[in-house]
Amino acid sequence: MLLLSRLAENLFWIGRYVERAENTARLLNVNYYAGLEISGRAREYWTPLLELTGGEAQLRAKYGRLDARSVSSWMAFDRDNPSSIASSLASARENARGLRDRLPSEMWESLNRSYLTLCFENVDVLDRDGLFEYCAAARDASQFFFGIAFATLPRDEGWSFMRAGQMLERGDNTLRVLQSRFKDADALAARGDPAGRALQDQRWVSTLKGASANEAYRKRVQTGITPMRVTEFLLLDEYFPRSARYSAMNLSEALEQIDRHHPGAHPEILRLSRWLVARLQYARVHDIIEKEDPGLETLVQDFNRVGAAITSAYFEEE
Repeated sequence: MLLLSRLAENLFWIGRYVERAENTARLLNVNYYAGLEISGRAREYWTPLLELTGGEAQLRAKYGRLDARSVSSWMAFDRDNPSSIASSLASARENARGLRDRLPSEMWESLNRSYLTLCFENVDVLDRDGLFEYCAAARDASQFFFGIAFATLPRDEGWSFMRAGQMLERGDNTLRVLQSRFKDADALAARGDPAGRALQDQRWVSTLKGASANEAYRKRVQTGITPMRVTEFLLLDEYFPRSARYSAMNLSEALEQIDRHHPGAHPEILRLSRWLVARLQYARVHDIIEKEDPGLETLVQDFNRVGAAITSAYFEEE
């Protein structure tokens, strides 16, 4: 049973790490090039992203400054940052290395190729203005890996654990992006100047682009880009694959599939995941943002409770 729990845990974290690498690549790429178009202090533009991913203190200790170059290096290549693209892919590969006899060979080859291609790059990428290509390669590597998994991995317990990790990471990331954006928006609104309003509008566009939601949003919503409309789309849309609601629904489905292998063994996990789906299914965006019922912080905590329950039930020795 211990061996099986280790295999399940490895697959769960492979899903989380590969998804994390893609999320970081999307955010970094959009922020970097948007920052080139907006005048202003580097701290003003990059601090919200660092608050989202963590590590401003460590970055300053290592680089001594906060600018586009140091933040890009920290988030893309730096192995001292556990959330960087390189660290996430390296961690995913390490988890997969112990499963080589149980994973389809194409999945291992895809992950190993991404590791060899992306995890040994350094600031030379920035010197040759290659950050866009690097982030695009990380994004494509994630999509390629999950595409191979979808086509080759048997729909057994292992698939469900990997899918649960992927959806947990995705939903949590979407909520934290919105949480950071509203905190940032309050600070910009307090300035009350045209430059602050322009920067706020641009950041909401970046929020959509960072989730690859810009085209889908414009097709669905014809009233322009507003904070509430963008938030409603990324929170509550049941069909867009990177919305929090869609992530919660797929997370719950994966956990129900796992429960079929352990019928009735961990009812608390299903209760928490179904409660999260219900919150997002019946919530109204104005209640979440204005009344904070349930609120973005509460939704983040709900995702975290599901993750903690999975770890406690399936991965920790009794």
